[in-house]
Amino acid sequence: MSDLLNLLKSLPPEAAVLVAAALPVLELRGAIPLGVFYFGMPVWKVLLVSLIGNLIPVPFLLVLLRPLNLLARRWRPSRRFFEWLYARAERKGISVRRLGAVGVFLFVAIPMPGTGAWMGSVVAEVFGLPFSLALVSITLGVITAGILVAVASHIGWWAVAVLFTVLLTVTYLLSKRV
Repeated sequence: MSDLLNLLKSLPPEAAVLVAAALPVLELRGAIPLGVFYFGMPVWKVLLVSLIGNLIPVPFLLVLLRPLNLLARRWRPSRRFFEWLYARAERKGISVRRLGAVGVFLFVAIPMPGTGAWMGSVVAEVFGLPFSLALVSITLGVITAGILVAVASHIGWWAVAVLFTVLLTVTYLLSKRV
């Protein structure tokens, strides 16, 4: 992790935030606080750069996950990784089974660890969401999560707690309707 931080420090702030947002572990949930608190960038700029960085890998993931999974099943170590990844996506994305595209949106929109664009792409693949629906759902989810994290970074975490409660309530109500 220190190597990653050193790499990010060596880049211009905008590039560091873009790269951090594109990475599977940090995504924009880590990139926004990095840009605001570490680099001192304005929140609007950090949000814009983070959204772009987080969305860059999504179309590639949606197109390449299935072929990579099929190819990886030929070799034991990569097969085990993809089995673990898909099982994790299936466990994390249970609401997606019933809610489809809305479920993917909510999955990505709630800024919790492991629910970003990368895992959202895997969840969409596991549950067979068509490319266009998956792309729109993930994009809207990333925008929502980005706004929540930006608000938290700018105003405070209490504002996110309120928004998070609203999102959880909407998710619960939607899951009961379907």
